[in-house]
Amino acid sequence: MNSQDIEKQSRLPQALLALLMIAVAAAVRIAPHPWNFTPIGAMALFSGAVLRNRPLAVFFPLLALFVGDVFVGFHKLMPLVYASFAVNIAIGFWLRDRRTIGRISLGTFAGAVQFFLITNFAAWLYFDTFPKSGAGLAACYLAGLPLFGNTLGGDAIYATLLFGGYALAERFVPVLRESPQDRVQRPSR
Repeated sequence: MNSQDIEKQSRLPQALLALLMIAVAAAVRIAPHPWNFTPIGAMALFSGAVLRNRPLAVFFPLLALFVGDVFVGFHKLMPLVYASFAVNIAIGFWLRDRRTIGRISLGTFAGAVQFFLITNFAAWLYFDTFPKSGAGLAACYLAGLPLFGNTLGGDAIYATLLFGGYALAERFVPVLRESPQDRVQRPSR
């Protein structure tokens, strides 16, 4: 077994835990909740930050989002909503090697802001609720402010649960906290 195989094998418990947490977060989305108060933004951020396999870090949360949409319904804005969650995953990539409380907080806030900006712009563009003018766009963003509060609150709470739960698991389960280099250098018995 070469060092790359050992490294992949040593990351398996971490990846499985992260995937399980992402799946649970996705399942919570279909439970009754206030508008936009869901774990999806935090789930995307967490996926980008924790899953080392980049294609999996992108694919799995988007698949979970799609499966949730099967239950909650499809809509015209889905492509832009999915693009926004891909941005959250990219923000998670920025957190990947330095997951501090400050960086996670900043990433959570940035994710909520970009989701608000993208989805409200899309609602203004694709629906006839607001006039297609600067004033109409401003009115759309103003009308969306209560939902931004829900998005930010949900993202903050669920990011705390996901990142905090994962950090606790790393602290108390040795196989989750060991770095691959530590395992490669460990003498075999």
